[in-house]
Amino acid sequence: MSSLVGKKAPSFKASAVVNGGEIVSDFSLDQFIGKKDVVFFFYPKDFTFVCPTELHAFQEKLGEFEKRNVAVVACSTDTEQSHWGWLQMEKKHGGIKGVTYPIVADTTKIIALNYGTLSGDYDVNDNGDLIATGPMIAFRGLYLIDKKGVVRHLLINDLPLGRNVDEAIRMVDALQFNEENGEVCPANWVKGKEAMKGDHKSVAEYLAAH
Repeated sequence: MSSLVGKKAPSFKASAVVNGGEIVSDFSLDQFIGKKDVVFFFYPKDFTFVCPTELHAFQEKLGEFEKRNVAVVACSTDTEQSHWGWLQMEKKHGGIKGVTYPIVADTTKIIALNYGTLSGDYDVNDNGDLIATGPMIAFRGLYLIDKKGVVRHLLINDLPLGRNVDEAIRMVDALQFNEENGEVCPANWVKGKEAMKGDHKSVAEYLAAH
């Protein structure tokens, strides 16, 4: 599968739990187009070990994302009822109570498939339906989507490998710095450091120039 970087993020409508306990049936990332950048991340399963550490880590840094005008949205292939139940469980018991950003229920697995982060054994029939031949859950995929709805950065980890939330913030800073100043960000760049003059801001502009 080709990379989504530089392409429109796949659109979807699905059930989600928002504000730590409210179930909505038609959640979509399209609501943020023209308004906010989005960090959209997948995790494998509710009620597991590594996953709550990541969800709590994003919650702890939620203020950093919000002051950068970035929406944080999570997603797994569990149901919205499973998400809701996990959100009611205290952290000390392995739950994610206190998480307030939206958690999408990708029960059809189609969202994870379209984003290229679906693990497991499956096939697709003539109607476009997934036919499971083994467990299907999402890898730890993370996507930085700009205000135009374009994927600008992605990272996919295997199931045992947790992510670094500070790195996600660094990538947000790099994207926003580039958009505001037209300069490109070298290796290990962090906000406040010197950047570099560049001739392009996006894949489309780069390809047009070459």
